[in-house]
Amino acid sequence: MVLKGRNILLGVTGSIAAYKSAFLVRELVKEGANVRVIMSSAAKEFITPLTLSTLSKNPVITEFFGDQGTWNNHVELGAWADIMLIAPASANTLACMANGVCNNMLIATYLSAKCTVYFAPAMDLDMYAHESTKENIKKLTAFGNIIIHPGTGELASGLVGEGRMEEPTEIVRFIHKRLQQDLPLLNKKILITAGPTYEAIDPVRFIGNHSSGKMGFALALEAQKQGAEVTLVSGPVALGNIAGVKRIDVVSAQEMFEKSTAQFIDADIAILSAAVADYRPKFISDKKIKKTELGLELELEPTKDILAELGKVKKSNQILVGFALETNNERENAMKKLVNKKLDMVVLNSLNDNGAGFKQDTNKVTIIHKDNNFKEFGLKSKQEVARDILHEIVSIIKNA
Repeated sequence: MVLKGRNILLGVTGSIAAYKSAFLVRELVKEGANVRVIMSSAAKEFITPLTLSTLSKNPVITEFFGDQGTWNNHVELGAWADIMLIAPASANTLACMANGVCNNMLIATYLSAKCTVYFAPAMDLDMYAHESTKENIKKLTAFGNIIIHPGTGELASGLVGEGRMEEPTEIVRFIHKRLQQDLPLLNKKILITAGPTYEAIDPVRFIGNHSSGKMGFALALEAQKQGAEVTLVSGPVALGNIAGVKRIDVVSAQEMFEKSTAQFIDADIAILSAAVADYRPKFISDKKIKKTELGLELELEPTKDILAELGKVKKSNQILVGFALETNNERENAMKKLVNKKLDMVVLNSLNDNGAGFKQDTNKVTIIHKDNNFKEFGLKSKQEVARDILHEIVSIIKNA
């Protein structure tokens, strides 16, 4: 399902067609979308917030401030949404959207939204045919908004003509089709590894690292949004599941190797962002090792190099991407990894850069392709970095 896991913000305005929004919410939820609803004050005259909150499983927002004086942050809502859908969109709402008349929570959120906005007009035929409405629609489409044209049929006035809001199933089908056109990774199978590995010393202790898995999970979320079928092999992390992403949990480097090699067989793309331990204890005690005055010596042996092993079996139509977290000779070391492990691309990040590395919500990377093409990026959120990485992978596919 193309909509699975996507955040959809539904705006409902004052039109008799508002009753259809209940069916629309139900269709979107059935598709696996996360739905939140904003209603104009006039919309509440046609359908109750309780109905839409029950169907969406989220509180419905109608005003800037909640019942107990809490502020409904329109900027955060606009940033949360992957898609904003205004259905029904009344003539008044179209005019406000087109001219920036910010007179309610719905319009404030629309003006803050960074995502694609769809709107489905609903009004009487003469209102829809009026030159001012036509001009407002022309403005909105020029801004990059996408119209879902109304149908022709019997209207609330008793007249028959154009202006009837499209049916909910057709609206969902329209968005489906549009998204499929715009999804660069549609039908691609992507393997992503994330997080640390823990190498046991005894039943209590282990050798590990500080990886939080945030970068790998951001990649999985973004790849899923771009239409990919994602398998995420994750070490021990404190992160929740991503809707629409198949997650396989592992603990040790050996487990990650086994699961990754098995999944790589059918993968079109593999992005190995996990911080896999390079060494593990040669002998694991089956009982807790007691502390002594003499200290403790551990004999370590190397773990399997997952990137190198996948590089050996990689087919010509597969894309393999690795990460290089470096502290010195950064580009040189990243280039060596790119060549020695037969990668198509390596993502270099440095622990010397403020805001980059483990546990951060931000990252700063340099992407190096196998043709020695370097691209440096500034400090960004890991979700934005994930978009940059996937954009570069898409460019490899297009140029293949």
